[in-house]
Amino acid sequence: MSMRILWDYAIDMKKEFMPKKEKVYPLSREERKEVHKFISKQLRKEYIRLSKLPQTIPVFFVGKKDRKKHMI
Repeated sequence: MSMRILWDYAIDMKKEFMPKKEKVYPLSREERKEVHKFISKQLRKEYIRLSKLPQTIPVFFVGKKDRKKHMI
C-alpha cells in the first residue's frame, strides 16, 4: 500500500504583473517529443497541472558525457 502526499501551492499574481517575453530555444522533433512525453507523464501522475498563468518558461536540452541529452 503506497501513501500519497497531497500538496497544493498557489501562485498569486500581482495585479500589475506583466509577462516577460522569454527566449525561444529551437527544439528538434525528438526533443519536442521528449518534452510532450515528460509533460504528459507529470500531468497523469498529478505532479503538475495545467496553468492559467500567462507566463511561460523556456525548456532546452544539454549534452551529457554519454552523448545523451538532459532536459533543463
